[in-house]
Amino acid sequence: MLTAMQRTPSPVMRRRRLGLELRRLRLAAGLTGDQVVEQIGWAAKSKLSRLENGRSRPDLADILDLLDLYAVGGEAREELTAIARDAGNNRWLRAYPVMTAQQRGYAELEGSAVHICEYSATTVPGLLQTAEYARVRFMSAHGLRMVPHQAPTRREAEAEIEARLARQAILTREVDPPTYEAIIDQNALSGRSAPRDVLSGQMIHLRAVASLPNVTLRVLPTNAQVADYYQPQHGFSIYAFADPRDLQTVAVEALASDLILTDRIAASRYTTVYEWLQQAALTPEASADWLAGRVNAAR
Repeated sequence: MLTAMQRTPSPVMRRRRLGLELRRLRLAAGLTGDQVVEQIGWAAKSKLSRLENGRSRPDLADILDLLDLYAVGGEAREELTAIARDAGNNRWLRAYPVMTAQQRGYAELEGSAVHICEYSATTVPGLLQTAEYARVRFMSAHGLRMVPHQAPTRREAEAEIEARLARQAILTREVDPPTYEAIIDQNALSGRSAPRDVLSGQMIHLRAVASLPNVTLRVLPTNAQVADYYQPQHGFSIYAFADPRDLQTVAVEALASDLILTDRIAASRYTTVYEWLQQAALTPEASADWLAGRVNAAR
C-alpha cells in the first residue's frame, strides 16, 4: 500500500547523477558523442545525449556497454550500476493511478524527498488540494489545452484529480513521511481561486492537514513586507533528499512547461527567498486562526 511505502531513491535525481558521471567519463576518455554512438553501434545518435542530460530512463544493458567502452571497473562500476538500476526503477509507479508526465515528474521528487518546502502565490499547492478544488483548477485551464477549446472528458478530468490526490498520500504514509512546509499567499485563498463553497471546504482541509506532526502551514498576508519589499515572481517547490549526493532541487511550475533546477547557486537563491517569505508570513498558529476565521465567516 502507498501509506506503507518506504522512501526510495529518486529516479529523476539518479538519472541526473548518472548523466553527469557518464559525460565526465566520456570526456576523460577523449571521445565525442558521435564516436561513442558509432563504437557501441546505437542507431539513434540522440540516445547518448538524452542519457547524459538525464532525460531518459536508462536501460542497464546500455549503461554496461558505456562502462565497458570507458573501461570502468571495480567499485566505480558497481556504484554506477546501482545508480543506473535506481534511475530505471519504475516499480514505485504501481502504487499510483495512471499519471501524466508532469504529475509523474512531481511524484518522483515528492516520493523520495525527506523535506519539501513550497511557496504558492496564486493557488493552493497540489499536495494540499481537495478533490473539488483540484477539479476547479483542472477545468479552469481547459481552454489552454493542446487542442484549443476542446474540453477535457470527464474521464480525463477524474484521472488527473485521482493522480493528484494519490500523490498526497506521502504526507500520511506510515514509513518515513517527509517533513512538509508550505507558505500560501493570501491571494491564493481569495474568491478568485474557486467558488465560495469549494474554497470553504479547501480551507477546512488546510486546517486539518496542518495538524499533522510533519506538516507546517503559513499564510502570507497581502500586506506583508517581504525582506526589502521583495516581490516573488512565481511559486516554487524545494526538495531535499536523504543522500547528500542528490542535489537539492527546485521545481517551478509554469504554463507551458516546468523548470527543474539542480544548480547549487540557483537553488540557494530560492532557499533565501523562502526564508524571506517565512519571516514575513504568519506563524503556524496565527495561520490556523486566520483560516478558522475565514471558515467561520463563510458559514
